[in-house]
Order: sequence, then C-alpha cells, then structure tokens
Amino acid sequence: MVYHVLNGDALAQRFSATGLAGEVVIARECMVDGNLEGDTVEEFLENRARFVEDEFNEERIHYYSNVVHEFEKLMSAPNGSVFNLWFGYDLFCRTNMWFVLSLLSHLEGEHEIAVVYPSFLERRHIWQEFGAATSEQLLAAYEERVVFSSRDLHLAEGLWMAYKQGDLQRLHELSIYQSMCFPYLQEVCHAHIDRFPHKDKLGRPERVIREIVQKTSRDFKTVFKEFTLREGVYGFGDAQVKKIYDKVIENLKPLNH
Repeated sequence: MVYHVLNGDALAQRFSATGLAGEVVIARECMVDGNLEGDTVEEFLENRARFVEDEFNEERIHYYSNVVHEFEKLMSAPNGSVFNLWFGYDLFCRTNMWFVLSLLSHLEGEHEIAVVYPSFLERRHIWQEFGAATSEQLLAAYEERVVFSSRDLHLAEGLWMAYKQGDLQRLHELSIYQSMCFPYLQEVCHAHIDRFPHKDKLGRPERVIREIVQKTSRDFKTVFKEFTLREGVYGFGDAQVKKIYDKVIENLKPLNH
C-alpha cells in the first residue's frame, strides 16, 4: 500500500492532478502550537483535541473525525507499506512531520518512508512550501524524494521527543546532524529555540512583531505579511501570528535591545 501524507488540505487538489497512485492522508494539525503532553498516542491526541476546542472553539468530535481519522489511516497501515511525506522546510511543517514519523515508528514490520520537499524552490523562497507549485513541479519533487535510513528515523525520533518535551538543549545538539532528510535543520531548530524569552529579552517572534508594530504599522494584515517575509522559517499561519500580535499590542513597552 502506498500512502501520500500531505501537510494540510491546500495541496490536495493540485496533488490529485499529478495522477500519482496511492492513498492520500491529510495531516490537519499545527504541532507548532499548543499542548504537547501525553505519554501515549491516545493521551496526546486527546490533549490536542482539548487544545483545539479551547483555542479555536471546535468541538472535540470534529477533531477526531477530521484530524485523528486521518492519522488512524497511518496507524493501521499494513506491513510493507510505502509512505511519502509531502512537507515544506519550515518549522510548522517540520513539527507536523516529526509527529507523523513518531506515529510510523510504532508500526510493526518493514516499511519504506520517504520525504518529498519542494525542491524546485529557489533558496530565497524555500519557506514558501508547495503553495504555488504546478503539477510538473510536484512530479519533479516526487522524483527527488529522499528515503529515510534507520539513522534518519532515529534522528527524527530524537527531534520529536526533544521538541515535545521542551528540551531546547537537546534540540540544539540534534540540530548539528547532517541529513538529506532534514535540510535546513539548524535554522529550523534555532528558530524554535529563539521563540522563548532569554536574558530579559522577548522571544524572537514577539521582538519582530513589536518592531513591525512600532516602525511600520499596527494593521494586522500588514504585520502578518511583513512577519511572513522576515520570518518565513516559522511557517506560522494567521492564527499563530495573531496570538503573538495580540499579546504584543496588549503589553506594548519600549523594545529591549
């Protein structure tokens, strides 16, 4: 059985135009934000359901039908399955991919796992993901997919656990590893580490948004666009940026340098 795991619904229609065979699984999550507690997959997903309910006013039953149902396709995959993970390079995508890899690590038997990145992007546009990709570009990216070795999967497990447990030192240590399965790993890990306040300085996203608000505009659409241009490495959607923006506006004080 062949599975294509897409990071969100946006890619689904254009992916179908490629004609690639296999079961499509859509990862409708945002592991870059919210509760990551839970010793088992079941506990973890229940905590995620509660977070989504509180944060976005979405009933848990909808989380289970729209999100968990997709992950269950992976958890019940037969022996010998092939998984192609279609994810971008940014932190939003990486955290979702690390979680998907953690699910696949529980499967018994032999499986092939590969990652498909938007390899057609120029270096200055790498954080744009598959947003404007043509069918031809998607097929070209698929041809350049990278198969995970056991070492890569071990690294993925370490990255997910360090991220999930908030172990920033361990995440920093793992970020130095070189792997074709994890390009731009240092940039992504350090961007996450920089999210947290340090030595009386605000976290990096807050500092950037505060600077935009103070020097450019308080209009949220303008702030979101400028933040995305400056800090595309995070891959934040408007929901993540709005949360930080609201906090910055509420607590606006002179910027610490």
